[in-house]
Amino acid sequence: MATPLTADRLLKALHDEGVTVVEVGDWRTHNRNKVGVFGPVNGSMVHHTVTKGTAATVAICRDGYADLPGPLCHGVIAKNGRVHLVGWGRANHAGGGDPRVLDQVVAEDYDTRPTPPTRGNTNGVDGNARFYGWECENLGDGNDPWPAAQYNAIVRVQAALCRAHGWTAKSVIGHLEWSSDKIDPRGFGMPALRADVAERLTHPASWSPDDEAPQSEEDTDMTPAQEALLKKLAADVAELKKQQAVAPWAYRNAKLDAESRAAGRRIPDMHGRIEQLQTTLDALTKAVAELKNRA
Repeated sequence: MATPLTADRLLKALHDEGVTVVEVGDWRTHNRNKVGVFGPVNGSMVHHTVTKGTAATVAICRDGYADLPGPLCHGVIAKNGRVHLVGWGRANHAGGGDPRVLDQVVAEDYDTRPTPPTRGNTNGVDGNARFYGWECENLGDGNDPWPAAQYNAIVRVQAALCRAHGWTAKSVIGHLEWSSDKIDPRGFGMPALRADVAERLTHPASWSPDDEAPQSEEDTDMTPAQEALLKKLAADVAELKKQQAVAPWAYRNAKLDAESRAAGRRIPDMHGRIEQLQTTLDALTKAVAELKNRA
């Protein structure tokens, strides 16, 4: 159990973790504390919004609607990876859930998933008091993509909270793991997300996966795409040279068939293609050599 972070501590934790934050209005004091407590907190919960468009999503998550007043979470994680903070304190996001799941999260004691919940929003224990909540902009239909920037932000936000509280990744759950009548988030697996959060927690908060990308002397001067293009050009040149060597023989044969004559007519064009590819290959090779000499 832990005392909820203050708004200032949350901002610092998110910024330290490399999260791009957008502060929405009076988010620091926008909450549902008048109807119930917030804390002690035991974990962080991930949701999808079933909405499209960041502006509309942020508005509804901040303000809520007639039957469910806002805030509906603490932050909205948009498609572009920006995290819009809309409230701090008690928020209407978790609803009722399974007390066995809460016990497992408190103890951080379960395998790859908590026990499947058998209680839901109407007959479960209060989750709004015990979990931070993060709504992620997504239609939730299993087809709407999760851009890398957004998924990366989800991982960073959860890692920031775990790091601040000294939790492991097992304090991060999805709404579907809490309540028997929920399916979110849909489109990625919570065990995989927890694994990515756990990996991040083995590094400093400022860490980026790109910082430790494997490199060798051969590829330090080229991106993978550039290296692949260079290899493809070399293969194309080799193949065209092979075809060029065969085609003239067929062209000179006294008993030419239709296919051989067609191949012969392609020889001038093939020569041009070879010269063009060879020129490009030579230029790329020269550029790579110059980069290595400067290194």
